[in-house]
Amino acid sequence: MIVVGASGMISDVDGFLRKLLEFATEEQLVIQALNAEVIYGKEHLLSAAEHALRSFTQGTNATNSLALEILLYAAGERQITKAIKKMGIGAGQQKLAFILLDPTKQRKTRKVLDSSFEKLLCMFHLTPDDTVLEGTVDTLKRFGITDQERQTVPQDKYGDLILERVAMVDVYK
Repeated sequence: MIVVGASGMISDVDGFLRKLLEFATEEQLVIQALNAEVIYGKEHLLSAAEHALRSFTQGTNATNSLALEILLYAAGERQITKAIKKMGIGAGQQKLAFILLDPTKQRKTRKVLDSSFEKLLCMFHLTPDDTVLEGTVDTLKRFGITDQERQTVPQDKYGDLILERVAMVDVYK
């Protein structure tokens, strides 16, 4: 499993998502693309993916798609429409977060996943940019973390506020 950032122009969101799904199928991967402006570090998406995988293992998944389940956890939401509104990509110049994982557990190596990401970048004319994954106070606000919540923890623990929201999705099932 890898989490990577990129930036670039998305002119047709539906076309982008359709091609991304086709590419994921060809590569035999689950790939989720999210608005990086609402991502607070790689740990945010790694945690979301781990929770999503566990929900499928335990039979508590809310969707039939691992990619959608990752979206729900990453957004800290149980409703797909709310999750898409919060984390979905839009048209125009975008900062994107991608998570790529092998659902068959055939132990695809980091090198193979990196190669798939390189192909994805070329296909969509995107620029790799992991700096888009770095969270800020504005990221917390966009995610829905209030100033009052933020003030309860030191700055080096801000990411924990997001991880708590990811984990809370399980509580509201």
